[in-house]
Amino acid sequence: MFTAYSARVFSLLLTSLLLAAEDRADLFAVNRIKTEAFSNSTVMDTVFYLTEASGPRLTGSPGYQNAADWVVRRLKEFGLVNVHQEKWGPYGRGWTNTHFEAHMLEPSYAPLIGMALAWSGSTSGMVTGQPVMAAIRTDEDIEKFRGKLKGAIVMTEPPKDLQFSTAAPARRFTDAELTAESMAQEPGSGGFRWQPPGQPLLSVEETRRGLIELRKFRQKMEAFLRDEGIALALSWGQKEGEGGTIFASQGGTFDSKNPAGYPLAALTPEHYNRIARLIERKIPVKVAFNIRNQWFDEPQTSNVIGEIPGNGKKDEVVMLGAHLDSWQGATGATDNAAGCAVMIEAMRILKTLDLKMDRTVRIALWSGEEEGYLGSRAYVKEHFGDRDTMKLTAEHAKLAGYFNLDNGTGKIRGIYLQENDMVRPIFAAWLAPFRDLGASTLSIRNTGSTDHLMFDALGLPGFQFIQDPLDYSTRTHHSNMDTYDRVQPGDLMQAAAIIAAFAYETASRPELLPRKPLPKPRQQEETRTATK
Repeated sequence: MFTAYSARVFSLLLTSLLLAAEDRADLFAVNRIKTEAFSNSTVMDTVFYLTEASGPRLTGSPGYQNAADWVVRRLKEFGLVNVHQEKWGPYGRGWTNTHFEAHMLEPSYAPLIGMALAWSGSTSGMVTGQPVMAAIRTDEDIEKFRGKLKGAIVMTEPPKDLQFSTAAPARRFTDAELTAESMAQEPGSGGFRWQPPGQPLLSVEETRRGLIELRKFRQKMEAFLRDEGIALALSWGQKEGEGGTIFASQGGTFDSKNPAGYPLAALTPEHYNRIARLIERKIPVKVAFNIRNQWFDEPQTSNVIGEIPGNGKKDEVVMLGAHLDSWQGATGATDNAAGCAVMIEAMRILKTLDLKMDRTVRIALWSGEEEGYLGSRAYVKEHFGDRDTMKLTAEHAKLAGYFNLDNGTGKIRGIYLQENDMVRPIFAAWLAPFRDLGASTLSIRNTGSTDHLMFDALGLPGFQFIQDPLDYSTRTHHSNMDTYDRVQPGDLMQAAAIIAAFAYETASRPELLPRKPLPKPRQQEETRTATK
């Protein structure tokens, strides 16, 4: 007997089947996308022009502008419309290194591997001398060296203890790791907390205060060295490096309200350590450095934008994004010419196949990401709304979704859902045709440190893909080894196919991607926290 209960069950089953049918991948379109991505790829050609011909691409530098101009020409060649550089700012000061040489002269000659730190000053021609070890960590250290460092080449760090490693420098995620990544975190386990060496784990508030104190002391030390009139400050970089790799980025500041930085250089730890050991054994050592940097007042800062217009819902937009800027130590290949090349390639694939999409697909390549998501932050505020007040624009309701790529050259293994369980069945369906290419993991977790956060913070559906780590953190991220040779062509082809398919499906889906509830205004949250 067909009862009312049976009718409700049938209705639910029918609804589920309709939803499942709605979110199935368009296999005909996906097959065409794969064929184009794997048989006619131009992705490495794009990487070449963004790195070898343009890099490094520090925001506000000639390298960035060269890359942005080239991307505009490239997107126009592919047939995109509304291609332009959308300015934002003010920014402050642009900077580029124009000359770097470093030598050990005594006790025997050796060339030194190093780099100038961004927004640091130039040396007064070739400076030579015996370096001074002055690892300043406390106010007492400052007083100890006060008046003793004028004109000195200062070693600001103790030697780096290089540990013997048996681990491979590059790797792919294992099945077990991907399974773990797909699991939700335990409630209450999130949030970064700082643990000083040998000290108990600090609370979130203690961590915040500790980091603020560290920053204040760093500023005090920098002011001291500047006032002392040192010739040059040396370090071994900003995190673990070996085998000629230097992880280093910022030295001074792009903020024109603050003094320009004094000369700073980072050496590979092996070369830095040799000098430090000679000083410790009181063996005379002489080094020579000649560093020339160029500054640009009020440089042009812009994001690069281009579109494939939609058909039935032209005012609704799907966005693909990656950051075009890089640091200065190499040519910014894995961070993030790789992501930019994938997004450019995805747009080329969609345009070449002339796939009919209801919504407009827009590419945005950001500047200022390395300085705090400045380009994407400005764009989101201009087009979608103010995060502080949650005053939203009309465009906010028209964004179907934003997809970002910025974790190196590794192939896509899945996607972070940013705590939005509503997109889980949708993305699972879209990833299904790529399971045999290694992409199937759905992680409910948030992931940070890139431009999708600016969208997510405003309640927009913004997502970053899960990528194989390869040698991103061990060799290329913010290092002098971030070069064209570290990019993996097959991985970028796979990523371009997946992202082109996601863009097509999002642009063709009857409804916009589901959204999480809007966050409260940040000003209101800060007021509530302050009154606790």
